Amino acid sequence: MSIRPATDADWPAIWAAMEPAVREGETLALPRDTTSEQGRAYWMAPAHEVSVVEIDGRVAGSSFLRPNQPGAGSHVGNCGYVVAPWAAGRGLARALCRHTQERAVARGMRALQFNIVVSTNVRAVAAWEGEGFHIAGTLPGAFRRPNGDYVDAYVMFKALV
Repeated sequence: MSIRPATDADWPAIWAAMEPAVREGETLALPRDTTSEQGRAYWMAPAHEVSVVEIDGRVAGSSFLRPNQPGAGSHVGNCGYVVAPWAAGRGLARALCRHTQERAVARGMRALQFNIVVSTNVRAVAAWEGEGFHIAGTLPGAFRRPNGDYVDAYVMFKALV
């Protein structure tokens, strides 16, 4: 496994990892009908530092890191992660999380914050808690599942310095 900065040429592989989660609608707060172009505009936005994780030279997942807020809030980072279904369960999201923590510190960020971790995504909650994040707040009914149910979402936070 290796992690490196993403290039424009990586987008098809990143989208291949991301699209199943978008279509499923259970973990990402993007519209389920998001197109590749819309996904690219979101994930590869100019303010995002995007990385990919590879297994045997094949892109298996991606992360982005950005300031959570501009100006006075830019010392807190925000990040997102996707892992291809074929690579799930190998610790890649946690490896990407450790990588973004290192990159955040290198960029002078003092903390990382996940703005919306779906409460029913127990694997992600456990992974992020395992990486030292804590639930800073619960947003009641903040995530609408494809079946129409509203479930809580968490704001998760970790101080880096």
